[in-house]
Amino acid sequence: MQKNVLIILLLIISTIANAQNESNMTLIPGGEFLMGKNMKNGLGFSPVHKVRVDSFYMDKYEVSNKDYFEFCQQTGHKLPEFWNVDIMKSGEGYLGYPVVGVNFGDAQAYAEWAGKRLPTEAEWEYAARGGLEGKDFPNGNEWTIEKAKQDTTGWNNLIEPTGTYDANGYELYDMSGNVWEWVADRHSETYYKERDYDNPKGPASGSNRVIRGGSWHSGKMCKKVFYRKGLISNWCDFAVGFRCVKDLTENLKVSAANTLVSLKNEKCKIKHALWLRSN
Repeated sequence: MQKNVLIILLLIISTIANAQNESNMTLIPGGEFLMGKNMKNGLGFSPVHKVRVDSFYMDKYEVSNKDYFEFCQQTGHKLPEFWNVDIMKSGEGYLGYPVVGVNFGDAQAYAEWAGKRLPTEAEWEYAARGGLEGKDFPNGNEWTIEKAKQDTTGWNNLIEPTGTYDANGYELYDMSGNVWEWVADRHSETYYKERDYDNPKGPASGSNRVIRGGSWHSGKMCKKVFYRKGLISNWCDFAVGFRCVKDLTENLKVSAANTLVSLKNEKCKIKHALWLRSN
């Protein structure tokens, strides 16, 4: 029985994924999780609280210089702050690297142009955890990649091409440690005390926006999936980029719901067959 149910569940996932074939995006199945981390000093990510998010699609990779350059060419939007500055690994010579030097408004503009949006903070953390419970990093409790070690002879930029860091359980790459990522929420160190449960979107006011994931020069703490930080929304940083998400269409939601009904009916048939076999 369990094998049959598993097969049906896999068919559901396959149906949803194929019905809305999003290039370089992965389906994040909705559900509940424990958001944040209980710590004595809090630091804005306490208390742990239960949160529910709907299913959504998320970019497998951070938005690259190539992606962002195409957006600028087609729309006339200004190029990133450090464009064609080699030490920043930004520009036409670094098209496979994550875009940096973009502020929150720039990231929003790109997402809108691409028919997507920035993830909420809850969506980002849920996805970053990759289906794991209570772990600190996207693939468990250990971080094995050291931060940059600078010496007195110069400054080294250790940003890597997109897709360098191992994927987590949801096939998302670089969720921690390459560049920080803008998310949609405003930042408040006390917001978690409100314990918003259903698809939280952050506080209604505040000048700073949340960034997540840490970067190549961050310490291990900043790379943890629960760690959050506020940044002035118009700030362009050499180690802050972003990735996008996309909602499931209404038609797809209906299709998924109908498939779930079929699953329930199939489970009833299996139970009935097993009952007949035992009598």
